[in-house]
Amino acid sequence: MQKNKINRTGIEVIQYEINALKKLKSNIGKKFNKVVKLILSCKNGKVVISGVGKSGIIARKWAATLSSIGVPSFFLDPSNASHGDMGQITSNDVVILISNSGQSEELKNIIQYSARNKNIKLIGITSKKDSLLYKNSNEVFLMPIIKEAGPENIVPTSSTTSQLALGDAIAIACMEYKNFTKLDFKKFHPSGSLSIKLKTVSDLMITGNKLPVVSEKTRMKKAIDTINQKKLGVLIIRNKLGNTIGIITDGDLKRMAQKYQKLQNLELTKVMKKKPLSIEKDKLAAHALSIMNSNKITSLCVHNKQKLKKTIGIIHMHDILKSNIN
Repeated sequence: MQKNKINRTGIEVIQYEINALKKLKSNIGKKFNKVVKLILSCKNGKVVISGVGKSGIIARKWAATLSSIGVPSFFLDPSNASHGDMGQITSNDVVILISNSGQSEELKNIIQYSARNKNIKLIGITSKKDSLLYKNSNEVFLMPIIKEAGPENIVPTSSTTSQLALGDAIAIACMEYKNFTKLDFKKFHPSGSLSIKLKTVSDLMITGNKLPVVSEKTRMKKAIDTINQKKLGVLIIRNKLGNTIGIITDGDLKRMAQKYQKLQNLELTKVMKKKPLSIEKDKLAAHALSIMNSNKITSLCVHNKQKLKKTIGIIHMHDILKSNIN
């Protein structure tokens, strides 16, 4: 019996929060659009986000998420702001204050400081139209009036869930407006499993003197010496224009050795594989691995943009697997 009651309470709480999110969804409109554009207009400043209590925790999440998509943001503790940290807010900044009541005592000094400086834009996130925050903000997103989950409607639950969802919605809207790509995201996440997944071909490819390259006029003996010296199991053949016209692999050499008695007399252009597969340097390494698996090969030539015949590197399956990409 007690177990059923606990489960019922859990379901009720989630339903309260679902209802709150539905109300929030219906509030997305012109004001949301203006808030996003004001954040994106902050070119020469930064986005400063603050809140008190549970809203302060949500504000930290907003700042972290916006920073991760290239919008310079940080959380400002409202209490510390009143004791010297207000100087962190400078001209051209956008200040976002999250307060359900819009009347939090700790936020009043930040509101007044922002209102006095015409070069600072204040965004209010509140549910009260008659609040100090609402009246002094350059832009306001009015949160819907909702019921908190639990007895007496006193514990911040549905309201903070809505605040969290709004922050995510704003961040993703900014991300799409900026055409923020996986490669951009990778710049701000240099470590961790996500960064590994976002490694590109250019991060792992072999270049420069390590490349096993010979001209089409090279004798087979020198070609064999080169492929053995570079130890990549592949040889790139270029013509006089510097274009890649074919490749030879270790496997090709073994098959030719069985077929021809005088291997060294063979011309490279007669035995090479023409039009080798090549991948653009900014493609994900995981995509390169997929191509290799599909074609049952262990390496790909690498080119830059549309210059397919200009090989700038080689990416090998072993290097991809060593990076824990699969």
